[in-house]
Amino acid sequence: MQIAVIDLGVGNLRSVEQALSVVAPDANIVVTSDTGVIAQADRVVMPGQGAVGTWFKALRERELEAVVRASLAEKPMLGICVGMQALFEHCEEDGGVDGLGLFSGSVRHFSNFHGRANGDDSPRLKIPKMGWNQVTQNQDHALWHGIADDSYFYFVHSFCANTASENGPNITYGEADYGHNFIAAVGRENVFAVQFHPEKSHDDGLKLLKNFTQWNG
Repeated sequence: MQIAVIDLGVGNLRSVEQALSVVAPDANIVVTSDTGVIAQADRVVMPGQGAVGTWFKALRERELEAVVRASLAEKPMLGICVGMQALFEHCEEDGGVDGLGLFSGSVRHFSNFHGRANGDDSPRLKIPKMGWNQVTQNQDHALWHGIADDSYFYFVHSFCANTASENGPNITYGEADYGHNFIAAVGRENVFAVQFHPEKSHDDGLKLLKNFTQWNG
């Protein structure tokens, strides 16, 4: 089995590679921006950190958008952090960036949501959000196998996803709370994506990655 970790020059690429090597020691884990390698891989991981505008700039400069869209349509694929945010229709970061549009809805700065984030009677949220947060599993999924509901995962982000009403609850597989509920895990068919960093989330994060290596999408 070959797992391609898409290299856009951003994100914890080596940490993701090392974590996958731990949970799937017999797999061939390749960090790559080679379209041919990505196209031939059995599974694809799409990580990301930093600004979504920089992420999309690298995606297009390396001519990877077509192979990413093809992978999203045909093989098990895991998005991590910005790699999850990029799957929505739009992100407000960097003046507004159109996403890949796999999921309806937008990615917005925490301060743009109502609730405790803007409440006058509550402490202001620290942004970027950095640290551990419980994740409530909205519905069953193979990647949650062996992971208790409300387990803690590690997050680093300033923007978070919501969905358009036509999606309903069907695509949301996990939520967390930071001033308001936000999407922590989203999925459809052969794609699963998380806002948190499983490679930094100790045993539960490794379990999720192991589940991904065994998931047929």
